[in-house]
Amino acid sequence: MMIKKYLADTEAEAVNTAKKEMGQGIVVMNVRNVKRKGLMRFFKNPLKEVTVALEEDNERVSSAVRDIARVVKENSTQTEAAPEKESVREVVKEPEKTAAGAEAEAIVDMETRLASIRNLLQETIGINEDVPEQAEEPSESESFMKLLYNTMIENEVNERYANMIIDDLDKNRKSDTPIDYLLANVYQKMVLKFGKPALITPRENGAKTVFFIGPTGVGKTTTIAKLASKLSLTEKKKVVLLTTDTYRIAAAEQLRTYANILDVPFRVIYSVEELVTACNDFKDYDYIFVDTAGHSHQNEEQKRMMQEYLDAVSPEERDAYLVLSATTKYRDLLDISNTYSDMTKYKLIFTKLDETMTLGNLFNIRMHTGADMSYVTYGQNVPNDIDKFNPQSTVRQLLGGRKK
Repeated sequence: MMIKKYLADTEAEAVNTAKKEMGQGIVVMNVRNVKRKGLMRFFKNPLKEVTVALEEDNERVSSAVRDIARVVKENSTQTEAAPEKESVREVVKEPEKTAAGAEAEAIVDMETRLASIRNLLQETIGINEDVPEQAEEPSESESFMKLLYNTMIENEVNERYANMIIDDLDKNRKSDTPIDYLLANVYQKMVLKFGKPALITPRENGAKTVFFIGPTGVGKTTTIAKLASKLSLTEKKKVVLLTTDTYRIAAAEQLRTYANILDVPFRVIYSVEELVTACNDFKDYDYIFVDTAGHSHQNEEQKRMMQEYLDAVSPEERDAYLVLSATTKYRDLLDISNTYSDMTKYKLIFTKLDETMTLGNLFNIRMHTGADMSYVTYGQNVPNDIDKFNPQSTVRQLLGGRKK
C-alpha cells in the first residue's frame, strides 16, 4: 500500500495532483487544514492537506469503491424498509444468499478493509479527527499589522503596495516590538514615499510655460483658475492664460471669463506655430499657463497633437502637471498615467477630494508613476478649495486617522 500527502490551496487541487501522480484508483483517507508559513498566514486561507492511499492492485480497489456506491444507491430503499435491528451482516448470514446479499457481503468486507486502513493511518501519521487543530494565536504586533493592512485596503490602497509595506515592516519586527513603534515606522515610511510636494516655481530668466494635461471632466480649467488667482493676486506674479482646447467652446469661454476677472492676458491657440508665437510675446511674464484638451488614450491623432504642443517648448522652459480626479477607478488611472508618461515627465495634481472618502489612489499612482505630488483640490470655489499636497495628513487618513 502507498500512502502520500498532498498540499494545495483547495482539496480539489490536491486530489487532482494525487491522481496525476498515483492514478485514478486513489482513496482519500483524510483532509485537514494546514497553516501557511510567515506573516501572510493571517491574511490568507489555510492550505488543504489531503492524505491518499493506493493499493497495489489499484484497479480492483477503484472498482470495489464504485461498486459500493452503486449498491448502496440501488438498495437504499430496501435498507430503509428493513427492520430497525436488522444489520447488513444479518442479511449476509441468511442460509440462502441472494445476489443482493452477496453484494452486501462485499460491501461489509470493503468497509472493514477501509476501516483497517484508517486505523493504521491514525497510528502511523497521527490523524485524529476528533481533536480539531488548535489555531496559532497571533501576537499583539501581528494582530496590529493585520488591522493596519485591512485599514489600507479599506482606503483602497492597492494590495501590492499594502503587502509591500506590511512585508517591509515584518522584516524589521521583533516579537516584543511596541505597537506605537510599528505605527510610527509605517507612518514615516509612507510619508517619505509620498515625498515633498513639487509646487509651481518660476524660471531664473524668462517665463515658465506650464502645461496642464489630463482627461476631460477632472477639473483642469477650474484648477488653472485657482492657481492663476493665487499667483496673480497673492504673489503678484504676471500670469498669461492660453488654451489649446478648441474642441470644447465652453471650456475656452470659461477660462476667458477667469482671465477677465483676474485682468490677465488670454488667447486661444489653434496650432503649434501660434503657441510658439504666444510664448515669445509673453516671454517677460512669470508664468504662461496652457490649458490642453482632454483626450482618449486610444486616440492617436489627439496624442500626436498633444506631443507636438509639448515639444514646441524646450524642457528647460516648461513644466507639465497631470490633473487626475481622486474619484476615478484605479485601473483607469493606470491607463491615463501610462499614456501621458509616454509623452512627458509630469507632476501630479489630484482633484475632487471632497467627493470621495478614500485616498488610496493618491498613494497608488504616486508609487506607480514615481511622479511628484503637487496640489490637491476639494471643491469648486475659486480661488479657494486648493492647497499644496500634505503627505502627513494624507497618510494619517490612509492609516485610519482623522483628517486634520
